[in-house]
Amino acid sequence: MNSLFNEHKIDYIIHGDDPCLLPDGSDAYALAKIAGRYKQIKRTEGVSSTDIGNSVSNYFTTYMHIGRILSSVNDNKGVGDNNSTLSKVDSGKRRQLQRGQLSQFLPTSRRIVQFSNGKGPGPNARIVYIDGAFDLFHAGHVEILKKARQLGDFLLVGIYPDYIVSEQRGMPYPVMHLLERTLSVLACRYVDEVIIGAPWEVTKDMITTFNISLVVHGTVAESNSSLPGETDPYAIPRSMGIFRLLESPKSITTSSVAQRIVTNHEVYMKRNAKKLQSEKKYYEEKAYVAGD
Repeated sequence: MNSLFNEHKIDYIIHGDDPCLLPDGSDAYALAKIAGRYKQIKRTEGVSSTDIGNSVSNYFTTYMHIGRILSSVNDNKGVGDNNSTLSKVDSGKRRQLQRGQLSQFLPTSRRIVQFSNGKGPGPNARIVYIDGAFDLFHAGHVEILKKARQLGDFLLVGIYPDYIVSEQRGMPYPVMHLLERTLSVLACRYVDEVIIGAPWEVTKDMITTFNISLVVHGTVAESNSSLPGETDPYAIPRSMGIFRLLESPKSITTSSVAQRIVTNHEVYMKRNAKKLQSEKKYYEEKAYVAGD
């Protein structure tokens, strides 16, 4: 705490009005509160790192389980039985995952606007476009967005819809649904505007409609766009001479973040058990306030 306040010259620590507990169940911000250096703000209802972490863990451990079943089929029945076995197991597990991933986030236009900087491009602005899934928004995403923003005056970010992410990366992606991913990107200081549910291919119409000056893409990506027979999503901007490949500042990916959670699954679940109870209590105790 002294390091935060003195070395980094932080005046206040700010957190939402939901409980934030340490693994032992104690208040993570108790010392800041005692010091009078804590401020509380209204949380974004329904967006929870605890829920997202649990979704990651459930998704990946489930598909690891399917992999073990298929391995057993190969050992005992032969490869020919894989499809029927995967179909039966996968459908059941998919239903289980869908039930477990129900989000409490209820998006409204006002909530989305709150995350936006509200600024439009100027009349002669150099507009830079970058697209992606931006699932489990992490430091790698922040750094590539920062780098892209430095190339122009206005950064427009295209966020793929869920079905495109699933097609390109396969199950269990995406872990976060489109609107959760949208808020994550909008909250980044380098982002000016987003296309919610951007198409896979950057078309001439898109470039004209948004007056895009430059289309960029990072070198670290998890899509299958480089597979034989796959259409180059950047063919049009390449042909126009406005495409640029950016060296990704970090090698971190959504999969590597998810793998950390899976690797520490048991420790993570024990830590989250108390947090889940606190969050459940928070939602149960929310009071209805009647209007005048």
